[in-house]
Amino acid sequence: MNKYESFVVFRPDLAEESRVQLLERFKEIIGRYGTVESVDDWGMKRLAYQIEKLTEGYYYLIHFEASNDLPMELERNYKINDQVIRYNIIRKDS
Repeated sequence: MNKYESFVVFRPDLAEESRVQLLERFKEIIGRYGTVESVDDWGMKRLAYQIEKLTEGYYYLIHFEASNDLPMELERNYKINDQVIRYNIIRKDS
């Protein structure tokens, strides 16, 4: 099992209830392959540059431990969701 961290940026116009449901869905996907260690809610932040005419996004940082298969599956789910503006998955050093 490897340690990873992933940040994900949701659209700013997403309702809080929808945002929580979406985050729970991603946590369930991680749970199938490993365990979620922590989730940091960074809140609404200004983007470095406009993305789809948006200047802000809602940021989360997820720390987790999982098998090597998870990053591809998680990335696939990030890509197909219209509410996700940006994401990144990084493997941490041991």
